[in-house]
Amino acid sequence: MSAGKINFLTFTLLLLMPSASRQQIPSDCVIKREQEKCMEMMALEDSDSEFDCLWFWDNLTCWQPAKVGDMIQVNCPELFSQYMSEEDYTLRKVSRNCTEFGWSEIFPHYIDACMYEEGNISHPDDFYVSVKALYTVGYSTSLVSLTTAMVILCRFRKLHCTRNFIHMNLFVSFILRAISVFIKDSVLYAEEDSDHCFIHILECRAVMIFFHYCVLSNYFWLFIEGLYLFTLLVETFFPEKRYFYWYIVIGWAGQTLTVLVTSGFVFQQEHRRCVCWDMNDNAAIWWVIKGPVLASIMINFVLFIGIIVILVQKLQSPDIGGNESSIYLRLARSTLLLIPLFGIHYTVFAFSPENVSKRERLVFELGLGSFQGFVVAVLYCFLNGEVQSEIKRKWRSWTVNRYFAVDLKHRHPSLASSGVNGGTQLSILSKSSSQIRMSSLQAETPAT
Repeated sequence: MSAGKINFLTFTLLLLMPSASRQQIPSDCVIKREQEKCMEMMALEDSDSEFDCLWFWDNLTCWQPAKVGDMIQVNCPELFSQYMSEEDYTLRKVSRNCTEFGWSEIFPHYIDACMYEEGNISHPDDFYVSVKALYTVGYSTSLVSLTTAMVILCRFRKLHCTRNFIHMNLFVSFILRAISVFIKDSVLYAEEDSDHCFIHILECRAVMIFFHYCVLSNYFWLFIEGLYLFTLLVETFFPEKRYFYWYIVIGWAGQTLTVLVTSGFVFQQEHRRCVCWDMNDNAAIWWVIKGPVLASIMINFVLFIGIIVILVQKLQSPDIGGNESSIYLRLARSTLLLIPLFGIHYTVFAFSPENVSKRERLVFELGLGSFQGFVVAVLYCFLNGEVQSEIKRKWRSWTVNRYFAVDLKHRHPSLASSGVNGGTQLSILSKSSSQIRMSSLQAETPAT
């Protein structure tokens, strides 16, 4: 097959691919990656090979060397794997014969063997568009709710304590995670036909490093929530401020080494390739990131069991006061719900191969995972009794001030015209009221 004919075939197939699915892995990057693999295998081949048909890259598939009379059968190109089900991809094959004149034409043709048929296979682009819409709504909802929760906790000084500072850091980690997803989408898929494989390599790699840092920070701060509650229950005298500094170090700096090591490994393996680090063939490298996340989840599950045991013992103890017991219960209810809620799905998919259950993984990690920030904001802020009491107190104070300001303005227009504001009127009223109460008290008190 001539080079011109092959290039035309490649171009035609790219046009026939669903454009929205390119948002999973851009087609040109898949082709480039497969070509580089083929070139590496060619370079390792002995130049004095006895094969009649040598290594051959046809712009879609790498054909291994063969002797005359051999038929080489391979799977459809990797390019097609994201546009069909796993079962279909493993069943569909293409072949070439090695003849005395060289390689034969491919049979069956790529279009006949590998392209999905209308009506028989569901359009994958609909699925990926739906997932993207789902996680966009999820991260947007989380971003708004977490920002609101941060404003509330920062605004009221009575809510400033170590426990809420840890909650605020967890909120920030979720906010950064949502922002990193939006940045990743904007850099990788700014336009439907953007070629991030060739244009945005440095930007893309920097974004992926930031994204993995945010994901790790997220899980580390969830681990710190469990660790804080466990320490609070175990330690009799708990130096919260001293521990809080260590929490900051673990939550924001502990994962830096992990991300740098992963980036170093990936760079060493892929720096000569045209690859953005959103995909990697070596699954072992990703365990440098998966390992700490799984470790934090497993430790959290151990803490989960320990917290339940200690909590039951403390609540049964007569030495625990009602107020202290209420604090333990509130914090435990939120933390114990988050640990299994955020850990189970990651644990299940961490041990499954990357090419298994792709759709389920996407739905859980991107779809449902995008709403985790919203759940955190609801549990730790909006349903928090202290937060609700403080908001109600502030609302009552504002309502009373507004009522007296308006009432005095209508009753004493001369005061309003003389430049005395509502706050001054209210203070005058308060002073006179206290004087009246004092005089009445003195009148009721018998002389001694």
